[in-house]
Amino acid sequence: MIPADLLAEATAHVDAGRFFTELAALVGYPTVSDHPDGRAAIEAYLDQALVPALTELGCETEVHPNPDPAGGPFLVAIRQEAPDLPTVLCYGHADVVDGHTGQWREGRDPWTLSADGDRWYGRGAADNKGQHLINLTALRLLLEHRGSLGFSLKFLFETGEETGSPGLAEFAAQHRDLLRADVLIASDGPRLDAATPTLFLGARGAARIALDVDLRPDGYHSGNWGGLLRNPATTLAGAISCLVDGHGRIQVPELLPAELPDTVRTALEGVTVANSPGDPVPDEGWGAPGLTPAERLYGWNTLEVLSLGAADIERPVNAIPGRARAMLQLRHVTGTDVGGAAEAITKHLAARGFSMVGVTVESTFPASRTPVDDPWARWAHRTLAEVVTGPVALLPSFGGGLPNHVFTDVLGLPTLWLPHSYPGCLQHAPDEHLLAPVAREGLVLATALFHALGQRGKAARR
Repeated sequence: MIPADLLAEATAHVDAGRFFTELAALVGYPTVSDHPDGRAAIEAYLDQALVPALTELGCETEVHPNPDPAGGPFLVAIRQEAPDLPTVLCYGHADVVDGHTGQWREGRDPWTLSADGDRWYGRGAADNKGQHLINLTALRLLLEHRGSLGFSLKFLFETGEETGSPGLAEFAAQHRDLLRADVLIASDGPRLDAATPTLFLGARGAARIALDVDLRPDGYHSGNWGGLLRNPATTLAGAISCLVDGHGRIQVPELLPAELPDTVRTALEGVTVANSPGDPVPDEGWGAPGLTPAERLYGWNTLEVLSLGAADIERPVNAIPGRARAMLQLRHVTGTDVGGAAEAITKHLAARGFSMVGVTVESTFPASRTPVDDPWARWAHRTLAEVVTGPVALLPSFGGGLPNHVFTDVLGLPTLWLPHSYPGCLQHAPDEHLLAPVAREGLVLATALFHALGQRGKAARR
């Protein structure tokens, strides 16, 4: 059983305003990883905010250089309890995206946490400072409650997640012993919706695919040459429809998963997506047929057109353009051969008369997930369900992108992601915010999970 007084202290920490004050201090650091001025703020955030918080947990800390010069440093903290106890690796990222100063409603400053009812506005409030502060606070409350965690703790902070986590996989590979653990428990991304506690086990991958129809350097009068010269824009439209039809259904077998595993289908039964106020309504008849919206989002692949253009769409002239381009994105689950995507698409198009379309996979992000029936996943889901009155969603994969593959594929860990935000938090946009009720419940859930892990460690010693 999880002590009621410990969970009450977690709730009180938010309700008394202590958590808001602590989060305000973190938001005040403009840790923008893709801006030169952000590097100094990142170093200050590690040294002045995170190191003291981790030291308070009894951790030894060390800042490590990034093997990739495009990325920032890594902070590793370790609290070693008894050697026969389990070790948990936690993760967070210290960096944020641009603040979009001047674009926030009601004159809000992105670097000053401000409250409007249950919404706490500030850059990083949801992504990721509020989330890793919840976990740090839960660990501190547990340590204060019983004098030990009941497990050994390692915490890894990266500083370039918002720029694609450069160097993270290489750093993990070089420091496998340093980061060795039994399980990853981390928080990022949104829960299913604001009202539903969520545990997800991995992330879909992504591949950006450029299509280029470059037929001639000049445009030619559409009246004099129409019907004689191949139009690259028309060609591109036809090529795209060969890859994904007008109803969002992928037409290239190699870009699809082999199956939807029964364990995934079972986990997603009853899961409702886009269930928060203000969410758009999923379009009927869009996407892979025979799947529920949750299965399409968390268990299947999608191919989306991100941009499409030829000539000047705002000021068209009566000319056949010489070139047309599009950028597509494949969001994919594990088992998809992204390495062979360019070849598969090129062959598919050529067989349908579109050999003039150039295909380039410009960037990829791996998919990965811990199996739904993994013992750690079952344990965590059961533990969280004990402290809430409603259901806890168990999602095989997060719909967006996270560096989960570093932990599953490089470090060989089962991964448990407990998000403390929601889909409408406006992360990466003006007016990013953390919901106070989600923060309150998130702190209770994180405290319960860490407490149960300590009890599990004690039981293993008996």
